[in-house]
Amino acid sequence: MLRFVLARLVKAVIILLCITIFNFFLIHAAPGDPAAVMAGEAGDADEAYLQQLRERFGLDKPLPVQLLVYLSHIATLDLGYSYRQGLPVAQLIWDRLPATLLLSGTAFAISLVLGVMAGALAASRQGRISDSLISAFALLFYATPLFWLALMAVVLFSVQLGWLPGFGYESVGSGYTGLARVADIARHLVLPATTLGLFFMAVYVRITRASMLEVGRQDFVRTARAKGLRPGVIQRRHVLRNAILPVVTLAGVQAGQLVGGAVLIETVFAWPGIGRLMFEALSQRDYNLLLGVFVVSSAMVLLFNLITDVLYRIVDPRIRVS
Repeated sequence: MLRFVLARLVKAVIILLCITIFNFFLIHAAPGDPAAVMAGEAGDADEAYLQQLRERFGLDKPLPVQLLVYLSHIATLDLGYSYRQGLPVAQLIWDRLPATLLLSGTAFAISLVLGVMAGALAASRQGRISDSLISAFALLFYATPLFWLALMAVVLFSVQLGWLPGFGYESVGSGYTGLARVADIARHLVLPATTLGLFFMAVYVRITRASMLEVGRQDFVRTARAKGLRPGVIQRRHVLRNAILPVVTLAGVQAGQLVGGAVLIETVFAWPGIGRLMFEALSQRDYNLLLGVFVVSSAMVLLFNLITDVLYRIVDPRIRVS
């Protein structure tokens, strides 16, 4: 197992290096001059001041030189300095990362648990009304644009009914501490996490249902029925366990996507995570901050893929590394 994990880690580092180089050239190919943006906000846009800003932040050097400098900093876990916010990039990301992990982790748990349960229920009731209703609701949530679902949730549960707060991470100026603050954050978390979770839950419903129906036609399941085992036991021990591998694959991929996919939800709900930080960096042409967010997001996706590969060996012992 250790050799397997080390081999995967080496591959992950190489992939992360390629992603970083690709994103570096992609960001610098985009139109816009960060020095001009900073000079414009400072109210001084003459050429001498622009040149001074470029020299100060190394923007006057050729791109290959800038890339080498950036990679040398990355090798020492230094993500650079945000010249727009005046703080180290690592500190900015570290301050926002807990909020994103809380939102993504809660949405991931909601989508995975509810999706597998609903998919298993639909497969066990194939052809009945409950099967059609579950499949229809799953398709409805998946087909609805995420931003529209988020806005309608705010209008219904926050504006009309007044049950939940519609925006923010916690009540501003409330002064809550301890359990009261945890409860306040949990109330603010309900709408964004549920909205994001319902969108991805629809995929798990369809994958789990299709996989369980396919496994249910296998010979070993017919044998279990012939032995007189109860349907519930057959579904749990024989069908669901063998049908869960595609769900694990999808969960590993989407666990990483949730971090990046939270950009829209964090923007709509004013959630102070790294997705919103990335949106602000993009609008301000803050190259170092944007690249730092990309590096951290890519590293998290690769980490989730590594965890998925390890789970493969646990869920299905037949899988061996060649």
